[in-house]
Amino acid sequence: MELFRPVLLPSKFRFIERFYGQKPFRLLDIGAGNHSASNTKKWFPACEYHGVDLDKNYHNDENDFRLMTAFYEMNLEALDFAAIPDNYFDFIVMAHVVEHLKNGDDVIAGLLPKLRKGGLIYLEFPGYHSTTLPRMQGTLNFFDDDTHVRIYSLQEFYNLFLRHQFQVVAGGVQRRWHNILLIPLKIPHNLIKYKRIVPSIFWDLLGFAEYVVARKK
Repeated sequence: MELFRPVLLPSKFRFIERFYGQKPFRLLDIGAGNHSASNTKKWFPACEYHGVDLDKNYHNDENDFRLMTAFYEMNLEALDFAAIPDNYFDFIVMAHVVEHLKNGDDVIAGLLPKLRKGGLIYLEFPGYHSTTLPRMQGTLNFFDDDTHVRIYSLQEFYNLFLRHQFQVVAGGVQRRWHNILLIPLKIPHNLIKYKRIVPSIFWDLLGFAEYVVARKK
């Protein structure tokens, strides 16, 4: 697995890998359903995992909760983050969450105090370009998902981080070239496993998502 780690590592983890690797660190995962704790600890067993989500039981099981240090069940749009410790986390991950929030910019601003000095935040979200892509069952076009409520931009987030005196470390369109090269293998795999093609295999090729990484000064 270590040999193929750079290829198999999910996109949202690549900057954790770059800055922390297998060293201990404190992670705040915004959007902690779908067995996210188990998936995260598989890649980073030394991390201290804290999860945030609207419903703690959204595709989580006993093993997920056993791996968590804490879970904060909350409506992010309410902007009440008092339960989450300030100046504590090394890394915040917020991948494909903000587009489901009407006030996502305010949510991010409210979460920034949770990072310690030098801590990093990673955002990933469908960019404006995603509104021009073909429609497909699942999500290939922004409007394929009825729970998407707002289109955000790189410029908007760059300015948000600048206002809060954060250093922008990286940003742009999410393209991992090995994901693009593997599409011919992923299509038959999808057909065998899911009986359909999952649109996310085309995200890197078509530039569906954008990302920003910023550091607290």
